[in-house]
Amino acid sequence: MQDHIQFARVLGGTDHGSPLTDDAAISNALHDDRPAWLHLQADHPETDPWIDTHLEWLDPSIRDALTEPQTRPRALRLGDGLLVNLRGINTNVGKDPEDMVSVRLYIDSARIVSMSRFRLRSIEGLGASIDAGQGPQTAGAFLADLIERLTDLVEAQVENLEDRADQLEEASIADPIGAHREEVSDQRLELTELRRYMAPQRDAVRTVVRSGVPWLTEADIRKIDEQLDQITRVTEALEATREQLQAIRDEIEGAKADRLNRNLYILSVVSAVFLPLGFLTGLMGINIAGMPGTDWPPAFWVFTGGLCIITAVALLLMHRTRILRPTRGKR
Repeated sequence: MQDHIQFARVLGGTDHGSPLTDDAAISNALHDDRPAWLHLQADHPETDPWIDTHLEWLDPSIRDALTEPQTRPRALRLGDGLLVNLRGINTNVGKDPEDMVSVRLYIDSARIVSMSRFRLRSIEGLGASIDAGQGPQTAGAFLADLIERLTDLVEAQVENLEDRADQLEEASIADPIGAHREEVSDQRLELTELRRYMAPQRDAVRTVVRSGVPWLTEADIRKIDEQLDQITRVTEALEATREQLQAIRDEIEGAKADRLNRNLYILSVVSAVFLPLGFLTGLMGINIAGMPGTDWPPAFWVFTGGLCIITAVALLLMHRTRILRPTRGKR
């Protein structure tokens, strides 16, 4: 099979899961009344000319939508077919899970054409299930199964993010001055990327449920509707985690501000105590005629004792005026 064709299978019937190994077989299968699934590498240089040659029945606007470099989740009914763009968790090596992979589909009762630029575990799992003689045998069941697989992986990733946010919250409470700020920033970035796609994905799945295409059975609609509810819960969980991370960030910033204020307060107290001492020692250190005590041997010790008394008086006044006992605000 050519590199730009990743999967080509017959769905349903006695030869369910049979591979389509050449261009003619694929083209014939996609013109047949029985469902067939073709999955292409979207960014392969041979994909566009292959589509023009063998999928001439696709409307040009659909071809453009399937091969568009940048997409967002959406669904659009076109006659008895659906154009569906969805996103899945990126499980490729060296990639961040939140860099979600786009899968684009045109699907009707007998033809399923899908594309993606990167490997997608949901697509591979669906293909493996069909190769094993299992999996969906109709277009409606295929779409419902794909949405379920995509949603399950997204939910697992969001649950992982929630667990890490809870651990971060516990760590920040135990040690708010610790090095948690970078982790908060990383989690907020991951959450932002997930939120970017999950709200439109929810709307796309809702459009599929309400599309009214005849090949979606009641069982298919119920299953997709259940996935819609699951995506809604995931979206709400992302919002809750976003607020949690914001609260953690505020707590860390507040703790750092308190620490800085405490250090400035200590510095201010030390300055207040040593200000008169510095003035007196500076005054008595000038080398001009008339300095008292220069000819009296106990003068140094008397002067030192006076400085100690001044220090004690200053500390006593600060204590009585509550300067040394600041009232802490409730957090």
